[in-house]
Amino acid sequence: MKHLAFAAGMLGATAAFADTPELIVYTYDSFVSDWGPGPAVEKAFEAECGCDLKLVGAGDGAALLARIKLEGARSDADVVLGLDTNLTAAAKATGLFADHAVSADYALPFAWEDTTFAPYDWGYFAFVHNADATAPKNFGELAASDLKIVIQDPRSSTPGLGLLMWVKAAYGDKAPEIWEGLADNVLTVTKGWSEAYGLFLEGEADMVLSYTTSPAYHLIAEEDASKAAAAFDEGHYMQVEVAGKLAATDQPELADQFLAFMVSDAFQSIIPTTNWMYPAVTPAEGLPEGFETLISPEKSLLLTENDAADLRDMALEEWLSALSR
Repeated sequence: MKHLAFAAGMLGATAAFADTPELIVYTYDSFVSDWGPGPAVEKAFEAECGCDLKLVGAGDGAALLARIKLEGARSDADVVLGLDTNLTAAAKATGLFADHAVSADYALPFAWEDTTFAPYDWGYFAFVHNADATAPKNFGELAASDLKIVIQDPRSSTPGLGLLMWVKAAYGDKAPEIWEGLADNVLTVTKGWSEAYGLFLEGEADMVLSYTTSPAYHLIAEEDASKAAAAFDEGHYMQVEVAGKLAATDQPELADQFLAFMVSDAFQSIIPTTNWMYPAVTPAEGLPEGFETLISPEKSLLLTENDAADLRDMALEEWLSALSR
């Protein structure tokens, strides 16, 4: 009788599990890390949706698009979270993404009108350094210095691609000259952000390509004010991170529910102290104490998605040419 009861219970549990819808979200590795937003986002959304949310790390941001292109309409993903505006034109060109119906009171510095991708956070790229060190005020000063920097590969990393767009937006046709000057400052190029930042924290480099918001992590999470972001007088390139629904998803309603949840307070309040970026929608309680200490760029740089797509190959060739000498 006990065996029958146990078997019946197991059958019931199996049936219940089978009835639980599953949503698969491809994202970048740091998002799903123990210290990233993933665990809290998963818990909060599953409490709301009654589903099984699977967050799948797929390398760094730019690697996401490559994986989706490779898998095509057969992809297991329902949602991709972690592209940015330097990649959205290329993502749309695949025809693999469907439009969204997300509406929100965004706190972005500009109006958001994209009907395919919805933003969830944003920030400015910057070189992070030890606060007690003298930092360069622009790319020219950096190139003229003996400082060693760690950057990310633009072919796999959105910060790496963002740096190429930063130099291109600031210097245009003179970008190759900037890269020629910076080449001997580059200690190494990593596949993703986590590896680069780790090398900096280990003392392997003087500066690392990251974000103006990165020092907030050390200040808030570690009570450590020893890190700072260098303010560059050319301005700082902006990153807006987005998510989109795959057209071939077999869970379209659940994907829509996730995208709507993404701009809710439950999700947005997680972002500042886990992804260490500005939330796309300001949480009800505002930004955490410590964010007011961050540098605020006097000039914001951002190429349109189409300009970024048009310039990407040229900028990549300029970068490769300079670093290969």
